[in-house]
Amino acid sequence: MSYPALRADGRKPDQLRPITFEANIAPHATGSVLVSFGTTRVICAATIEPKVPAWMKQQRVPGGWLTAEYSLLPYSTHERKQRDISKGKLDGRTVEIQRLIGRSLRAVLDLKKLGENTLWIDCDVLQADGGTRTASITGAYLAARLAIQTLLDAKRIPENPLTDSVAAVSVGLYDGRELLDLPYVEDKDAEVDFNVVMTGQGKFVEVQGCGEEATFTHEQLLSLIALAQKGLKEINALQTAFLTKQLLKF
Repeated sequence: MSYPALRADGRKPDQLRPITFEANIAPHATGSVLVSFGTTRVICAATIEPKVPAWMKQQRVPGGWLTAEYSLLPYSTHERKQRDISKGKLDGRTVEIQRLIGRSLRAVLDLKKLGENTLWIDCDVLQADGGTRTASITGAYLAARLAIQTLLDAKRIPENPLTDSVAAVSVGLYDGRELLDLPYVEDKDAEVDFNVVMTGQGKFVEVQGCGEEATFTHEQLLSLIALAQKGLKEINALQTAFLTKQLLKF
């Protein structure tokens, strides 16, 4: 695969934006991380509630539950975004993304081992520059892992219910080129746009993709998936290094 030209931000086509994680950004959450993909910044907080939803008790479903909420803060975009609560309902994009975050985390979580606890994931976008859902998933896993460590240390659960890590990244066709981790300037005009969610062991959780008023070939599909896999291996390594450092502090 050949990538001759640099992008507007100076990156190679197969290069991730600078990715950073900052722990304990929300002290009252059980675990929290500020994740940055370039200038996209998201606070991911995990809070453990020692009870389960009523439907689980009614249906006698064993174990715990995980649910996610997502929001773009009003000042996260160039023009102020109206809060969903002021409109009286969540917009379709918000619902779609928070369901994706929940599915992604539950894919690597053994709910029975979580005990009768609900793990709330809150992802609040401070600054949006493309890839807010992928950054949210990547940071939410880290926040969840830190929160679960508190359960383990308090002996509220006997073993780690997380079966793997999970992360996400975007890929797409922009100006005829295959690009990794698209910022807004590329994402808004991309001919083809994909979001890929994958576990640390390399298993796919979800692949969202479509042609934006364009089509793509089977070969391009495979090439974009391979590009996402490359990026996700690098992100997984960053997650592992972060958690290794943080968990030594517990």
